[in-house]
Amino acid sequence: MAITLITTDGMREGDRRTIAAGTSGYTLMQRAGHAVAERAVQLLSRSARVKALPPGATSQQIVVAVLCGPGNNGGDGFVAARVLAARGYSIRVGLFGSVEALAGDAAEAAADWSGSVVAATDVDLADVHIIIDALLGAGLTRDLTPELSAIVQRINDTPAPVLAVDTPTGIDGDSGEVRGAAVKADATVTFASARPGHYLHPGRGHRGDLYVDDIGIAGALVDELSQGLAINRPETLLRSALVPAVTAHKYGRGHALVLSGGLARSGAARLAARAALRAGAGLVTVASPAAALAENAAHLTAIMLREVDSPHALDELLTDSRFNAVAIGPAAGVGERTARFVRSAAAAGRALVIDADALTSFAGEVHVLAEAISPARQVGVVLTPHEGEFARLFAGEVSIVGQSSKLVRAQRAAALTGATVILKGPDTVIAAPDGRAVINDNGTPWLATAGSGDVLTGLVAGLLAQGLTAYDAARGAVWLHGAAGERLGPGLIAEDLPDALPQVLKTLLA
Repeated sequence: MAITLITTDGMREGDRRTIAAGTSGYTLMQRAGHAVAERAVQLLSRSARVKALPPGATSQQIVVAVLCGPGNNGGDGFVAARVLAARGYSIRVGLFGSVEALAGDAAEAAADWSGSVVAATDVDLADVHIIIDALLGAGLTRDLTPELSAIVQRINDTPAPVLAVDTPTGIDGDSGEVRGAAVKADATVTFASARPGHYLHPGRGHRGDLYVDDIGIAGALVDELSQGLAINRPETLLRSALVPAVTAHKYGRGHALVLSGGLARSGAARLAARAALRAGAGLVTVASPAAALAENAAHLTAIMLREVDSPHALDELLTDSRFNAVAIGPAAGVGERTARFVRSAAAAGRALVIDADALTSFAGEVHVLAEAISPARQVGVVLTPHEGEFARLFAGEVSIVGQSSKLVRAQRAAALTGATVILKGPDTVIAAPDGRAVINDNGTPWLATAGSGDVLTGLVAGLLAQGLTAYDAARGAVWLHGAAGERLGPGLIAEDLPDALPQVLKTLLA
């Protein structure tokens, strides 16, 4: 099931259109406040502080602190306070700012709250059982003031669980960036759709459990406003793409070619090649320099081996049209020779995945790379940089490397190069040149080990060989990589990942 993402501007547009269609803004706020109250009750039911109360304790003995801000997020908090008070909870409301300064729906929500309101800095948090953070929403675009930062610190220093409304205060809803300081929430409730900042780090690490509640914004409108942004969910795609027909044969499943580095630098290519074969490519060949032939031959069985010492030799090899996907980069060596291999593979019109040394061979020359790969764009090109390689490749492109949002950087990089970009990390972003993008949310920090990225390169090549588009191959490969890492867990090394794929695929295709 697709999980859409909407930027903060997109969410404002969703509110605007919903209101224009006849649902009042205050109705939306009341629905949001009720949703917050319901999630607060759920969180309280699991709270150790509540469970420690004496037997027979009443709801009046459960203290809820609601910290409200000066905008609509604060209005949601006032509604939640009213709903929880009606259920018998003891409520303390703190406001950052003054009631008189509130406007619109937030002012109406405050007017409907009959209890007392104190300054947010003065709310006693010592004995509360839960804190509802309704100070600031997802649209934060600047650092918190010192006064707000101090309130955030008080919240984080309190042992009570925290429920954030929309996003934890201090988190940029679009980039996930911490704006000076940020609340560490146990749970976050947002509305209609998640925001990118809920899944991009460091925001993802601040939100706790994430709940997306319906407040009456139409699903079709949410899909439209998401503009192709989503969480990576390629399972349905993989189920339809990876099951061979009864009449299938190896030549019908594609032939991936992986370029090897030289003597004592060939292991990365073998990792990628094994991953390509495990991902379902019918055949895989390692193209090896003569000096590394014996080294590669000693390790390869089902994977074939060909001597390729120069770009000219690669040109000759690629006259065989059965080689339909090429991976270049893992331990290939940085320099013009590797750059020429990229040009040769692209000129032959093969689907192409470019990683590691091949990316760095174009450091600061991304426009040269974009031109070099242009002959292969129609069949698909995937770039797989980690943050360091990305910074080197796009050095000087201020509109890209100067962006704080990982999502925006990946989207702009894809648009500039005409290639699908996998910007790797704990919150890997996959972006297509047409603006579509997904954030990956499976995987494990145990994947942070030598050779893991080489395996991912091979997975992309294996899926490209089977005819998937660049964007779909990238989405599927990243997900499979994460799923294999999750299955293996502590102690995994890169060599284990391809061998975990049969069980991952068996579960997926069951």
